[in-house]
Amino acid sequence: MREPLRAAAGAAAGIGVCALFALVWPEIAGVPMHLLAPLGASAVLIYAVPNSPLAQPWSAICGNVVSAVAAVAVLQAVPMPWGPTLAVAAAIIAMMIARALHPPGGAIALLAALNPVPVLDAGFAFAIVPVGFLTAALVLTGIMVNRVTGRKYPFRQSVETPAQPQEIRLGLSNDELEELLERFHQSTNIGVADLGRLLAAAEEEAAQHRFDGVTCGSIMTQNLITVTPDVPAAQIAQLFRRHSVKSLPVVDAKENFVGLILQSDLIDALIRGGGRKFRPLRQGKLRAKHVMQPPAGSVPHDLPVGTLLNRLSQHGVQTVPITKDGRLAGTLTRTDIICLLLRGAQNRLAA
Repeated sequence: MREPLRAAAGAAAGIGVCALFALVWPEIAGVPMHLLAPLGASAVLIYAVPNSPLAQPWSAICGNVVSAVAAVAVLQAVPMPWGPTLAVAAAIIAMMIARALHPPGGAIALLAALNPVPVLDAGFAFAIVPVGFLTAALVLTGIMVNRVTGRKYPFRQSVETPAQPQEIRLGLSNDELEELLERFHQSTNIGVADLGRLLAAAEEEAAQHRFDGVTCGSIMTQNLITVTPDVPAAQIAQLFRRHSVKSLPVVDAKENFVGLILQSDLIDALIRGGGRKFRPLRQGKLRAKHVMQPPAGSVPHDLPVGTLLNRLSQHGVQTVPITKDGRLAGTLTRTDIICLLLRGAQNRLAA
């Protein structure tokens, strides 16, 4: 019951603020201020489904205002009984052009057409007072109430996402997600961020089923050969040759993971010996810290293996460092994934 009570209390607060304004200022600049029934529908969106694209401030305020403007224009030009029909149609067109679709806007237009006398008396000022003013008051109250009660409103689509969801987005960008919504005509029903979260949750669930909940820590390569940032390039090359490994993790004195060296990184440094970046090479002082990659690609040991499939399928990604409590615990390679798949296949054949 917590969520229904939260939404109901928020809507009561929002409508209460609007009613208070109507009581304190019954008239602004000669235009009467009074409550409008469609504000109740706006309150449902703002407080009950604050993540919906239809409930965002631009959609709510602009949607109601342009609908009121469209309704006044229609009522001034079209005689009854065509006013209600064309007012709602004009409101929909105006909201979609303004990219501010808000269902209560259609109710604003219909309400104006059903009681046209006071609306025509106010003229286009009707769109500002009471429509725009009270909708803005409802939205501002919604921002405060939703934040106090732990809901995000306005709902902004963040560019940065947590490490785990980033691994399980089916490799789709925000533009591609938006294109999917447009293709299936769902852009007004669900936002890109919400669709991304749904896809992430679905893929995570599928990965859990596919690998039976196997985590990175359970199949990672342990007992790693590591180097410190000051190890010379010649020693790094010897380690690559002696142990037939494709990557060398770089750790500091406290065994904290600070970087990763791939064979290709070292070869690139040796080939491109010129330039400021590789000046230490010309001086015979090339170290691990000069060629290592930053530790941004590491993942926690308890992350499901399936969430790394997209990353390991990308060109150039061969090794993923696995950390535990901030320290390097192991690495996961494409070979480890293939071994896991083969092990699963053998188990299925044996069964």
